[in-house]
Amino acid sequence: MIAKKVCLLGPTGVGKTSLVKRFVEGIFSEKYLTTIGVKIDKKTVTIDDTEIQLMLWDMEGTDRYCGFQTRYLRGAAAYIIVVDQTRAQTLIEGMEIHKLVKEECDIPSLLVVNKSDLDASWHWTADELDHYKRHFNATAMTSAKTGENVETMFNDLASLAFGSTQE
Repeated sequence: MIAKKVCLLGPTGVGKTSLVKRFVEGIFSEKYLTTIGVKIDKKTVTIDDTEIQLMLWDMEGTDRYCGFQTRYLRGAAAYIIVVDQTRAQTLIEGMEIHKLVKEECDIPSLLVVNKSDLDASWHWTADELDHYKRHFNATAMTSAKTGENVETMFNDLASLAFGSTQE
């Protein structure tokens, strides 16, 4: 079995932990608990007849007062930037985080727009969003609450991580 480290990054409160809980445990909780530091979960997926154990590093939220620790990226095969479509600022903050990560390492990235079960409250047009999406290897619209696209998103990410480090 191959193990791949994947980092989940993004502003506070976008649903990083909820996405991991939905994927690993199949549950969603309305209770909001802020991640402090990093929380690691594991789940095995099969890509091209190969079992891959995803080691999901759920990082604490990053905002203008608290940056993320780039040392957590060491050994990562891919990363996810999670943003919240009900809070426009999270896309801007997510792009800032993405820029910082790209300065540290060159690994596949996925932009995840979470909370698709709620009405979007940002003002970007489809063309403007496409501009942001072009900076990533893949994108996904998810809802940790309903489970929409969560499994697919992590499987797509596993394919990116597996493909980027195959030997």
